Amino acid sequence: MAFRLKRKLRQWLYLTHRWIGIVTCLFFAMWFISGVVMMYVAFPGLSEKERLAALPEIAWAKARLSPDDAMKAAGLTRYPRELRLMMLADEPVYRLIDRSGQRQTISAMDGRGVSEISEQQALAIAARHPASKSPHLEEMIDRDQWSVVARYDPLRPFYLIHLGDDAGTKLYVSSRSGEIALDTNRTERVWNWLGSIPHWIYPTILRQDQPLWRQVILWSSGICLVVGITGIWIGILRMRLKRRYASGNITPYRGWMAWHHVTGLIAGAFILTWMFSGWLSVNPGNVFADRNTARDMLQRYAGHDAATIAAKWPIAHPDTVEARFVWLDGSPLVITSSRSGVPTVLDASTGTAAVLPQDRLWDAAAKMLPTAQMTAREVLKDYDSYWYAHHRTRELPVLRAIFNDAAQTWIHISPVTGDVLGQVDSSRRTYRWMFNALHSLDFQLLLKYRPAWDIVVILLSILGTIVSISGVVVGWRYLKR
Repeated sequence: MAFRLKRKLRQWLYLTHRWIGIVTCLFFAMWFISGVVMMYVAFPGLSEKERLAALPEIAWAKARLSPDDAMKAAGLTRYPRELRLMMLADEPVYRLIDRSGQRQTISAMDGRGVSEISEQQALAIAARHPASKSPHLEEMIDRDQWSVVARYDPLRPFYLIHLGDDAGTKLYVSSRSGEIALDTNRTERVWNWLGSIPHWIYPTILRQDQPLWRQVILWSSGICLVVGITGIWIGILRMRLKRRYASGNITPYRGWMAWHHVTGLIAGAFILTWMFSGWLSVNPGNVFADRNTARDMLQRYAGHDAATIAAKWPIAHPDTVEARFVWLDGSPLVITSSRSGVPTVLDASTGTAAVLPQDRLWDAAAKMLPTAQMTAREVLKDYDSYWYAHHRTRELPVLRAIFNDAAQTWIHISPVTGDVLGQVDSSRRTYRWMFNALHSLDFQLLLKYRPAWDIVVILLSILGTIVSISGVVVGWRYLKR
């Protein structure tokens, strides 16, 4: 009885792997090949450096409204999450984001709200871009392949403007606020059809429905995970290291099936952990904590909640393309940025350069979690396993405040501007190892000595591709029979 049950279970094991694998091996091959493309070509976005480079210098003489006047014109009773001054073509404007996430644009010339811009204004904004040659409107769009995600919703629809440069750069200028939300170039658009789009299963028609897309990722990667587990199980059952087969090999198979068996054994652990981490990428069951810093924590760090800042006006700092008005531990600051991205911190009450002593930053950070104690203060001068650069740069040095709360929270702070750069708790640190480390292999030892990381990831991806393509060939032959 036990023998028959064992034989039946083994039979189902083989059938499950064979028939589900026929379909899923196509997904495996697609994911491994597209993953290599993604190592070198990211999904289009607008970096902070690109955003600042496209802004003109602030015309301080035209800015007649103070930040307090702008908050009053916006009808705010609490200090906003963001308050920035910049140019909209030839007009200085304040851009505000309140605590609920609502955006407003207020003219710094006359206090009127800006909720719509014309095609001529959009073209004037695009003309200031450093890559602009002969900008022209291509079309008006609400959503396309590159602007599909929800974070662009407050800015839709867009003027899609072609800059006429050799790289084929296109700008997405918000018709509501005039902000440049995104830029793409020809290289990004072409290679992403071989990279991020197939890898993330990212066609617009699916990705615009976030809940549906999430379920597709969960189920497709989950089923592939079952195929990986059954494949390794079968591979071990059919492998003979000591009492080998009559041919002298460790596998009973030949041809494509032998390739599938042997490479599956070699790369099995990688394939399995890679699929598992891919499944975790959408945070099934919301097991892992949110990465964003809570608003009440940021408010305590600022030490101010009223819609006032009483900045000395005008600041008139030269070469400035953006001025951010912030509070830090009850003190008003203005952080100006040049087109190169270099920040300057000013005391808002005097307009003079401000110095941020680290003790002051530590004191402000300690107030973020009033029910916990700051147990350690670290100054990171080099990257480590939790603060590192991979596909994007990160500020160094950086301050890390460590707390003894139940979540074991770490908060990272810029010693230059005082900005809270992010937080991680024990849940996010676990996610870092279970997703980032297993999926991207972003171990510091490999990243520090690149191209070691490139070589390891490409070799493992080649093995995974061999397993996948051999599985496709074998599956096709079964179907033909």
